Amino acid sequence: MVKMSSLAVRAGAEATHPPDMQVAAICWRKVKGQKEILLITSRDTGRWIVPKGWPIEGLTPAQSALREAWEEAGVRAEADKARPCGQYRYEKILKDGSGVLLVAQVYKVRLRADGLADTFPEAGQRQRLWVRPKKAAQMVEEPELQDILRAF
Repeated sequence: MVKMSSLAVRAGAEATHPPDMQVAAICWRKVKGQKEILLITSRDTGRWIVPKGWPIEGLTPAQSALREAWEEAGVRAEADKARPCGQYRYEKILKDGSGVLLVAQVYKVRLRADGLADTFPEAGQRQRLWVRPKKAAQMVEEPELQDILRAF
């Protein structure tokens, strides 16, 4: 098992945060009065997730979550629009096949019509999909994230 502190530091996590904490963004919009959630695929397994990653030194957790949303999904939003909405645990599978338990602090952010870019850092590595919250909860694997999405 890899020590989390060394894993987090290698990944660029801010030292002031717990070594097992990540940040996540639930990006949403309203279409014809109905809420939709943006899901993306993970790079390694292709399963449906929300954008997430390590806190970034010099950024608040909300800013870090939105940076991940930009890099992984092309989301353009301001951190002052991000609101904390819970946390969930999940197992991160490492390249050596071992797993570590992490906690993701979740921020929700509403997107405007122009809030999604076609070109972004991981555009060729992930798929994006807008779905209703109930469907999003069925598509992700993490039970606590499912609960957050169902409560949307």
